[in-house]
Amino acid sequence: MTHATRIVAAVAVLAALGVGVPVQAQTPEIDALRVRAEAGDAIAQNNLGLIYDNGEGVPEDVAEAARWFRLAADQGDAEAQFNLGIMYDRGQGVPQDAAEAVRWYRLAADQGLANAQFNLGFMYASGDGVPQDHTEAMRWYRLAADQGYAEAQGMLGSLYAMGIVVPADQTEAVRWWRLAADQGLASAQYTVGSMYEIGRGLPQDPAEAMRWYRLAADQGVARAQSILGSKYLSGDGVPQDYIEAHMWYNLAASRLTGAIRDSLIQSRDRVADELTPDELSEAQRLAREWDAAHPREP
Repeated sequence: MTHATRIVAAVAVLAALGVGVPVQAQTPEIDALRVRAEAGDAIAQNNLGLIYDNGEGVPEDVAEAARWFRLAADQGDAEAQFNLGIMYDRGQGVPQDAAEAVRWYRLAADQGLANAQFNLGFMYASGDGVPQDHTEAMRWYRLAADQGYAEAQGMLGSLYAMGIVVPADQTEAVRWWRLAADQGLASAQYTVGSMYEIGRGLPQDPAEAMRWYRLAADQGVARAQSILGSKYLSGDGVPQDYIEAHMWYNLAASRLTGAIRDSLIQSRDRVADELTPDELSEAQRLAREWDAAHPREP
């Protein structure tokens, strides 16, 4: 579970409690949750940990979050075991300890929790807290993917594409990427777009490639935004539109660094030379509005 996913989980907890977000002070609903947690309710303990982890309704306190996660995890709550694994993985509220993270991930994964299965697979793939074992990583990824966990589906796509553990199979790679992309995983949407563009693992289809690139670009994937800029500049698969080209180059450049960013800025500025002052203002306005409508994760 990413930090952003844990924020979503905490927001869901607060919504279920009828608490507005953000909240600056403790509420009667959180007080009632605390009473249940102190009485030993594992679900309440995990939910209180999520609230402390994200500072929603209470001051943020990762040590207190870890304490509540542990109380629930010791009772066998899979979500809490996973959350405690995250804390050990990142050293938040507890000393960083990859082996301890693996232990808690495994306890949750053995109960069938897909995000724990995915994280355990990642630990095996990287050799973090356990001996590196790509076959075991693949096993855990597949268990999570078979439950519909998008990140695991995307990872299986990459393993089939590269021929790691399994024979390289572009068709199977695309099948897993497509499953993840259909769930909204931005990196998979970008990859599916590129597969349609080059015709690898499925028939070449420039229009379908553009559709997937746009879906990824609308989630802030800078590579997809850059491709949209170049497509609108050249009129490749879309009507030529310098305003759209400038907007997408501008957005992509704002998300990247180094030489790639410099190259995109040069492309954007070359497009600007083809625009009237009014058209340039329109392109800049569109980029600002897009940014305002798509806030970046902290």
